[in-house]
Amino acid sequence: MNYFIVDAFTDKPFGGNTAGVVLLDSDSFPEDELMLKIAAELRYSETAFVRCDGEKEFTIRYFTPKAEVDLCGHATIASFFLLHKKGLASGQCLCHTKAGDLTIEANDKVLMQMAKPLTVATVENPDDIYRALGITTVNSKPSTVNYPVQIVSAGLPDLMIPLPDVTTLQSLQPDMDAIAAITKKYDAVSFHVFACGEDGYTAHVRDFAPLYDIPEESATGTANASLTYYLQQNGHLGAETDCTFIQGEAMGRPSVIATQIQSNGNVFVGGTAAIVAEGSFSCLCRE
Repeated sequence: MNYFIVDAFTDKPFGGNTAGVVLLDSDSFPEDELMLKIAAELRYSETAFVRCDGEKEFTIRYFTPKAEVDLCGHATIASFFLLHKKGLASGQCLCHTKAGDLTIEANDKVLMQMAKPLTVATVENPDDIYRALGITTVNSKPSTVNYPVQIVSAGLPDLMIPLPDVTTLQSLQPDMDAIAAITKKYDAVSFHVFACGEDGYTAHVRDFAPLYDIPEESATGTANASLTYYLQQNGHLGAETDCTFIQGEAMGRPSVIATQIQSNGNVFVGGTAAIVAEGSFSCLCRE
């Protein structure tokens, strides 16, 4: 098995959101315990294990340092960018994941069709959610903060949490223990917190997933696909819209995530990537 370190949603190394990518050289996946140990050793929010099933057909499994997750957007972008650069994938490909089958356009810019988005639930009393972010009140709400806190899934369930402005978003003081407890309570992966500005971006976003040992992510494809659907369903977008989200500013790793929602509800997430490093697991080769 060879591993790679790939920065997704950026065209420059040391930007965007980093994923580990492991290219398997066999028809079977390693034991789950080994994949979890590899993800913990690489220490990135997600590591993708990629198996080639045939021409333009792949299966990917995703591990955080703590657990397996059904899908990871930025790790998928990283994986197919790598596969394209290695001459292993080009054009339209099929990707099997535990969240369902995805159509991927693998070129210098990768576009992936997300699982069909849906609204899982609306949080009727979100006060504890805002307190976990260090906010005691969201009164005098302009624009998007009038929208509800909802759990939306485009492969993974995430809490969509509106804020009144970008300044409030960037000055959050999140309580990671409280966020972990709340996401567990709602069977969600993350707090996906956003605010709309007037600078050309659809929204500025931050994403917290401490339940999965990810305090904050600099780019999240699945959650931004969910956010695109959420904004459309709440009347903020038209039936067919292209969106641009900026994430990771507070981490010093700004990432630009492009999404597109179609009139039939399909959502695509896109971006480019940069390969930072590659290597092999010498300890596994000696066994």
